[in-house]
Amino acid sequence: MSDQKNGVLVQARRIPFPSSVSKEARVRLERQVDEDGVPLNARYTMPSPDDHAGWMQLKAAAEGHYAAAVKGLAGTLRATVETVRTGTATIHVATPETLGVPHRAYVDFHGGAFVLGGGEACRMQAQMQADQHQAICYGVDYRMPPEHPYPAGLDDALAAYRYVLDRHPPSRIVVGGRSAGGNLAAAMLLRAKEEGFPMPAGLILLSPQVDLTESGDSFQVNQMVDVVLPTSLMRNNELYAGGADLSDPYLSPLFGDLTDFPPAFVQSGTRDLFLSNAVRMHRALRQANVAAELHVFEAMPHGGFQGNTPEDDQLAVDICRFVQARWG
Repeated sequence: MSDQKNGVLVQARRIPFPSSVSKEARVRLERQVDEDGVPLNARYTMPSPDDHAGWMQLKAAAEGHYAAAVKGLAGTLRATVETVRTGTATIHVATPETLGVPHRAYVDFHGGAFVLGGGEACRMQAQMQADQHQAICYGVDYRMPPEHPYPAGLDDALAAYRYVLDRHPPSRIVVGGRSAGGNLAAAMLLRAKEEGFPMPAGLILLSPQVDLTESGDSFQVNQMVDVVLPTSLMRNNELYAGGADLSDPYLSPLFGDLTDFPPAFVQSGTRDLFLSNAVRMHRALRQANVAAELHVFEAMPHGGFQGNTPEDDQLAVDICRFVQARWG
């Protein structure tokens, strides 16, 4: 084969919003694109890994956005929440207004590209999960860079899991995470397995950031098509890794030994920049003889349609069904 055949030449073209999704989902896609067809999120550039001040400014701006979101949800969340610490780990323990079967626990790792989503946003998400599953939710507010690069977040993840194991039988624990949280959920189980801790009853990976080398096909094919995450997060990955090898399984759990992992639920969308992560993780789990479901939603970008669309509702129903089944 000729050395010149190193890829497929794609002509510049405008990708239409599909009619194959709900009206609500299409509106969500349209809102995130400028009139010139460029995703709004593509206007922003992440700081370089060594720009500590730039990252801190980004985090401060995001916290303001999350504070507004929390205010908007005031009165809709029923679960009570208590914040505890175990070692260096901070955990928001949310208890639903009506507790279902006792001893059931959901351990949640928030997303945010390894640098965002902590604090009040994490606390609020724990309440949402507790309400959704009618069970105690442990929202892990893990330490993040630039102040705390790897392995701080992973250390906190394992400490939180140990805390939950002291209070719930592993057969009544489900661990889950979205995006960067999916990375930490899977990497934590690799660590837990190596250190002799029992596996939980189930694992949920939502658009998981399980390959920090970004070697998958969708990192090229879905670039600028994903209106939520239009471009690479390599700067975030390098900031989080702090100089460690990005292909290390504790940083990219896709490359780890997934043998003896619990049954897993893996989700993505056809327009998700991380679609390859989900597809490859599902195949790796299956090759390790792990029961795994793969749910790919039509035209869904990274993290879902960001609103109350029928597709988001369907995903929530599927997650609840899987969690209830794993709890038995």
